[in-house]
Amino acid sequence: MTDKAWKDPLAEQFLNYLRVEKNDSPYTILNYGEDIRAFSDFLAARGKEHQWIQVTVLDIRSYLASLHKADMARRSIARRISSLRSFYRYLVREGKLKMNPFTKVKTPKLEKKLPVFLEEFEINHLLELPDLTTPLGKRDRAILEMLYSTGCRVSELVGLTLDRMDLSNRYVLLMGKGHKERIVPLGHPCVRAVRDYLAGGRQFLMEKYAVKPHAFVFVNRRGTVITTRSVRRILDKYVELAALKKHVSPHTIRHTFATHLLDHGADLRSVQELLGHASLSTTQIYTHVTADRIASVYKKHHPRA
Repeated sequence: MTDKAWKDPLAEQFLNYLRVEKNDSPYTILNYGEDIRAFSDFLAARGKEHQWIQVTVLDIRSYLASLHKADMARRSIARRISSLRSFYRYLVREGKLKMNPFTKVKTPKLEKKLPVFLEEFEINHLLELPDLTTPLGKRDRAILEMLYSTGCRVSELVGLTLDRMDLSNRYVLLMGKGHKERIVPLGHPCVRAVRDYLAGGRQFLMEKYAVKPHAFVFVNRRGTVITTRSVRRILDKYVELAALKKHVSPHTIRHTFATHLLDHGADLRSVQELLGHASLSTTQIYTHVTADRIASVYKKHHPRA
């Protein structure tokens, strides 16, 4: 984000509001800032630099036209308009203007992409691949089990601390978006894998490299706190070993968690709570996945389908 965008007082107040009051992540705030900056650059070319209050619906439509002309993806355009709509909603709330002009502009319709997930035999095969005779293998099994057992985001996994796990009662306290906490149960295989890792993996790696004690559960090969990028690399390694043809990321395991719960009879509201979704509509995408699976099974196996 450029210095110019940061110097705009209203934009800076809004980003500070996201940071302090809404507890949004640095990545989310960065995206908002970049979207506001891009619109600011567009307004500057029209002689309205930083003149947020004078923006009209015509300005917004011209901006949309410029994004389409630049062949920007619909999803990216939708994100920019959503960011600006939120910014202007804040300006109305603060009494800077009476009406949000972005409410009169429709966000481009997006094609709903069904989430990629693993079949049960695929995730089971993946979980069995780590070599449990090595400290890193123990760690990798624990990471994979935690992702699948809880459906946690990769950011929640790397930020997990020892005091947020209760292995005796089999639950974990996850810190989600906006610093919202939720309790998620742990399956027996996950508890066994984590115990094994804590006893013969984490401690070994931290002592081997004389790492100063810290509370984070998952460590890298040198005993320091693991990063989200490292988790992705670990998963990539086992996806390659399993010869899976799907594109699999830590979020794919989260999709797999939700899909398998619904396949086995879980209700949508419970899955929403376990995933930490603020809105039930976000969780409803998985009902389309399970419906498609049912239709596929019917067509494949019913003699008169």
